[in-house]
Amino acid sequence: MRIEPLTLRGWLVRLEPMRLDHVDGLTAVGLHPELWRWIPNPVTSRDEMLGYVRTALSELERGVSLPFVTILNSSDRVIGSTRYGNIDLPNRRVEIGWTWITPPYQRTGANTEAKLLLLAHAFETMKLNRVELKTDALNQKSRAAIARLGAVEEGIFRKHLVTASGRIRDTVYFSIIDSEWPAVKARLSTFLRSSS
Repeated sequence: MRIEPLTLRGWLVRLEPMRLDHVDGLTAVGLHPELWRWIPNPVTSRDEMLGYVRTALSELERGVSLPFVTILNSSDRVIGSTRYGNIDLPNRRVEIGWTWITPPYQRTGANTEAKLLLLAHAFETMKLNRVELKTDALNQKSRAAIARLGAVEEGIFRKHLVTASGRIRDTVYFSIIDSEWPAVKARLSTFLRSSS
């Protein structure tokens, strides 16, 4: 089995397969420095966004990632990006990550719904055992957001990555497993109802 590009639709957002023609839309909303503060290789220009998209599409071709753009349904505007990465279908697991939402749409329910769409597809359609999430150990905002989903913190990979700035990054790993999905789904659904 191979993961093929598809669109995941919610009330607030839809996740469309990333394409090269999304570069301008992603650039228009995605060059805020705070979006890339904790990312090993920040995106600061259109050329770097083009490289970001090309890398994602190359990983799609190799079957290890499925990148999406996050589209706000009410305006059909690109507001961010996310993906399934480190796809390991024989072991029935994926990672959800590479996620960013432009600042004006943070805390609006857009990211919550995007996570709900991705997790529902992973557990209910793909029948996966495990979804992984990770973040920089120093990124307290991201760590709190992942824990808020109901993900379990599994540990820290010390000196895991060397960032573009030369800083050595420790990475915190989280997971959600299939038996936890019903509770996580109920939790995310409650969050979405309260944000609308």
